[in-house]
Amino acid sequence: MTNLVAQLAENVKNAGVGTVYGDPLDIDGSTIVPVAFAWYGFGGGSDLPDSDGNVAGGGGGGGATWPIGAYVATDGEVRFQPNVIALLVAATPVIWISGKVLVKLIKTIK
Repeated sequence: MTNLVAQLAENVKNAGVGTVYGDPLDIDGSTIVPVAFAWYGFGGGSDLPDSDGNVAGGGGGGGATWPIGAYVATDGEVRFQPNVIALLVAATPVIWISGKVLVKLIKTIK
């Protein structure tokens, strides 16, 4: 199990700013730096050896990135250009749940 934790730690330390901020791109005189949310989770565990000395254990992990936009630098001016589609995808479940809660709240008040 110790080796698994060491391997996970080694892989995660390479995920840094480059995971959230991509490499700058120069396109038609503008510099574009892509931006994303990134998150990771890992876990592992094992059991005590049984009477035969066998040990069970396991681990796993996962991660995700979500492109949220880009910083665009043109003529000395920097602005953030959001990824509208990603924002809509993120907002849709929140709006849907808010609507459901509002309907139940109104029914409860009546």
